[in-house]
Order: sequence, then C-alpha cells, then structure tokens
Amino acid sequence: MTHQNQIISVSPIVFQVPNRLVDLEVKITAPVSGENLPVILLSHGHGASNFLSSYRGYAPIVDYYASHGFVVIQPTHQDSKTLKLDPTGPEGPLFWKSRAEDMIYVYDRIEDILSAIPNLTERTDKTRVAAVGHSLGGNTVSMLAGMHVADPVSGKTVNIEEPRIKAFVVMGAPGIGVDAAEWVSEHYPILKSTDYSKMTRDVLVVAGDLDKSAIFSARDNWRMDAYNFSPAPKTLLTVFNSGHILGGVSGYDVLETDQTKDENPETVAFVNEMTAAYIRTKLFPENKAWQDAVEALAKNQHPKGKIDSKSV
Repeated sequence: MTHQNQIISVSPIVFQVPNRLVDLEVKITAPVSGENLPVILLSHGHGASNFLSSYRGYAPIVDYYASHGFVVIQPTHQDSKTLKLDPTGPEGPLFWKSRAEDMIYVYDRIEDILSAIPNLTERTDKTRVAAVGHSLGGNTVSMLAGMHVADPVSGKTVNIEEPRIKAFVVMGAPGIGVDAAEWVSEHYPILKSTDYSKMTRDVLVVAGDLDKSAIFSARDNWRMDAYNFSPAPKTLLTVFNSGHILGGVSGYDVLETDQTKDENPETVAFVNEMTAAYIRTKLFPENKAWQDAVEALAKNQHPKGKIDSKSV
C-alpha cells in the first residue's frame, strides 16, 4: 500500500474586502512536511450543489495536490450557493469580475493566509504560483491568463491578466461567446463575450471528450475553445470517456457526477497526475515531470486521454 504524504487544512480564513458584498472566506491545504513548496490558487465552479462550489469543495484534486507537495488556496467566490447573494446585481449571478479579483486578492494576501499554519510561510516558495479553475473557475483562470470579456452593463472590454501567476490550468471552461446557445445569453450574458484571441499566456486546457450540452452550445467541442481559439503556446489534454466533471474533480461521490454518470476515480487520478506534472514543470522548468507524463501517456496501450499542443 502506498502512503500519501500527510496534509493539513485550515478554514475559514476570513478577510474583509472593500466593495465585496460579504467577507472573503478562504481555505488553505498544505503538506505537513517539505520545503520550497509551490502554491496553487484554485477557483471553484458555479455548480448545482450547495457546498462544492465553495472552499469546501474539490477535495479529490485538492487532497492530491497537497499530498504531492503543493500549497492549495481556495477562495469562496460570491456566486457560491452557500452565500445566497442577490443574483441580479451588476455582475449578474456569476459575479464574474469579482471572481478574478478574489484570486488576485488572495495572491496579494498569501503571507497572511500561509500564517494560518505554523511554519508554513518559511516552507513555501511564494514566487512560484499557479492558478487552476474548473468550469466557471476555468473562465476565471482564463481571465487571469489574458482572456477578454465585455462587461454586459458598460460594454467596455475587461482585461484582468495577472502577470505574477506562472502557470495556468483551465478545466471545462465555457467556450467562445459567439457560439454560446440562447440559454446562455438569457441566464449568463457575460459568457456571450468570451474572447480567447488575446489569451497569450501558456495554458493547459483540460476537457472531457463527452463534455457536450446543447443548453450551452450546439457545438460538441465548445469546452475546448480555450485551446482552439487562443494563440500559442497552448496545450490541450483531452480526457477520454469523460464529461464535464472529469470523473468527479469537484467532490467525492457528488450530485453532479451522479446526474451525468461521470463518476470515475481513475479519471480523477489521471487528471490529477497530468495537471500536477504540468504545473510542476511550469513552476520548476528544470523538472521533467511533464515530459515524463507525456511520454508515459504516448506509450500507454489504453490511454485515458491525449495531448495536443501548439507552440509559437
């Protein structure tokens, strides 16, 4: 039996943030031991469940990252059902701009967050920070990587790129706005303006090959647009026989996977391993984890996914 490294979590860490409707609640999960630990900022999805779309969710991926040497920080965005906020404000039900601002605020307060766990500040390399997001969280991380949107209220283009973040992983993000379905226009108008043409940062895009929904787009590969419609360099990890929840990254034994018949611990393990390898190599370029993972995938007789890439 293989032994995972022990991890420790503290939550909630609470910040009073100007111009936010409620306090910002954050969870930190970290390895009990280890030095020079890199950081992952994780943005949750919008989701159907009450608690997975908050700092309480995404345990399968958070536990993996932390047990493999990453410090994981999870903010609860204002669209979370746990907060029950008015969905008719200027940013609509998705709180799309506030989400990106949450991630930047958390980056700015890393020292305060790390201090919640004794000695963690000294063990963490605060210059090596990655951002990971799933579903609407993928949209949030895409904004940090340079994706543009148009504010539905003002009509102005919004660019919230964050140059300090060194690695980006976008899972199951919404596709380009022009191919979004009418339902999206009615319920989530911000997604009609999604424009990946200015997302110049290097990003790993992760999408299930069965992640299709006519309610979002008539085009089957819409969730791969962050790769297909953005400039190089980019990498696409297509996960075979997987839907939007990628086997269950958002939680253990949860409603979303039951609805989509997408529960598959082996798929989750594959996504965890591949994304962690990508992040490690992006943050530590001398580390060959990603190269090794790609080579192993290519040799696998029954691969769980495939890699596409485009370089400058």
